[in-house]
Amino acid sequence: MSHDYAAQRRETFQTFRMSKGVSLPKTAVVEFAFFVEELDASWPAFERALRLAGFTTRRLKDGETLIASYGPMPVTPEAIWEREHAATEIALKHDFYPDGWELAE
Repeated sequence: MSHDYAAQRRETFQTFRMSKGVSLPKTAVVEFAFFVEELDASWPAFERALRLAGFTTRRLKDGETLIASYGPMPVTPEAIWEREHAATEIALKHDFYPDGWELAE
C-alpha cells in the first residue's frame, strides 16, 4: 500500500489552522517522529540518510521511535511540510513510518 502524502499534508496544514490565536515563534527546531515498521529495519542506515539530508537524529528509549530534528527553520505550514515530506520519503525507504511533529522545547 502506498503512503498517503496528501492526507499527511492536510494534517500538517490543519494543525496550523487549529492553532489560530496561539503565538508561534517565527523560527524553531522542529522534531519529526518516526516509528519502526519492520523488526529488521536498519536504524543506522535510516539515521545516516536523515543526517545526509540535514537532520539530526536521536532514538527514544522505547526502542520503536526515532526523532529527526531540523532547524531552526521557519514555523510555517509550507516550510514544515517541505521538511516533513523529505523525511517521510527517507523513512518509508527504511521501513519507518511518520508519527507527527512538534516544535522542540
